[in-house]
Amino acid sequence: MSEPRKHTEVAVGILIREDNALLLSTRPEGKPYAGYWEFPGGKIEAGESVEEALRRELHEELGITIGGAQVWKTTEHDYPHALVRLHWCKVHAWTGEFEMREGQAMCWQQLPLDVAPVLPGALPVLAWLARERGLAA
Repeated sequence: MSEPRKHTEVAVGILIREDNALLLSTRPEGKPYAGYWEFPGGKIEAGESVEEALRRELHEELGITIGGAQVWKTTEHDYPHALVRLHWCKVHAWTGEFEMREGQAMCWQQLPLDVAPVLPGALPVLAWLARERGLAA
C-alpha cells in the first residue's frame, strides 16, 4: 500500500481592483500546467504564515508589495503532480508597478472570465466569487 500523499501548502492572492476586476496570470513555462491562467501565489515555506508567504511570493512574481491579507477560504485540489491545500486571500491594497518576473502574462478580468484554460483548482473559487456578486457561476 502506498503512503498517503502529503499536502503542499499554497498561499494564493485574489487581487481585486476597485472596479472588481480580478488579476490573473499564466503559469510559467517549465511548470506543470504551463500557460494555464491562475491567481498568483506560491508555496508556503517552513515557518511562514499564509500572509508572509503571499507577501513574499507576490513580490517575487509580480514586483508588488501587498497590504494586509487574511485567509478567506481554504480548498484542496489533487493534481497529478501534487496534492495542494490552497489558502485563498482577498487582496484589495498593494503598492508598486506590476512586473512579470517569471515571463508570465497577466490580465485583469471581470466575471465571468473570458480567458482559458483556467487552472482547475481555481474553479470553485471563481464560482464563489460569482455567487457573491450575484452572478451565475
